[in-house]
Amino acid sequence: MSDVMEKAVETLNAKIDGGFDGVAKFVIEDEGAIIVDSEGAHAADTPAEVTLTASLDTFRDMMEGDLNPTSAFMTGRLRIEGDMGKAMQLAHIFT
Repeated sequence: MSDVMEKAVETLNAKIDGGFDGVAKFVIEDEGAIIVDSEGAHAADTPAEVTLTASLDTFRDMMEGDLNPTSAFMTGRLRIEGDMGKAMQLAHIFT
């Protein structure tokens, strides 16, 4: 696993604080995928209820609170496929 993915997993685990009621996948373009589920975040590319795809810069900006995920989605910087309700449940990790 690359340093970028290790840092992303670490950051997500710190923000989700224990787990997520469902299965979500964050795809960081040109880097890899992270699954977030009831056990926390871990690098994997398995099926999920919702998939959020963004560039590394967009992902980093959202994690640091510099970019609102809704704005990222509305401007096409964040793509969401699947259960939009599950995506909305993740909103707290971006604050």
